[in-house]
Amino acid sequence: MSPRSGPPLTFAEAFDLPLSVDLRTAARALGICPGTAYRLIHLGLFPCPVLRLGHRYRIPTAFLLRALGIEERPVYAVDLEAGAAHAARLHSANDHATEVSG
Repeated sequence: MSPRSGPPLTFAEAFDLPLSVDLRTAARALGICPGTAYRLIHLGLFPCPVLRLGHRYRIPTAFLLRALGIEERPVYAVDLEAGAAHAARLHSANDHATEVSG
């Protein structure tokens, strides 16, 4: 059995994936080695749809996340707080710019 291509993806890494990923990334997300991923594709047993583009395989991220049991992006309180703080900074900067130019 060949080694995995690095540690499994974290939730944060999974949510930052582009619209489709290469086979190595999908294998990493699924916790399998790339060789096993290729075998599963050739057997028609890969857990999500696979696109073949020339000699490369691409896996749509939405299907990969669904295969991992992740249907929707979770919302964390810390993310909401960070977004609110960022919006407040932008609002404050806009107010300051208006006062200086006005």
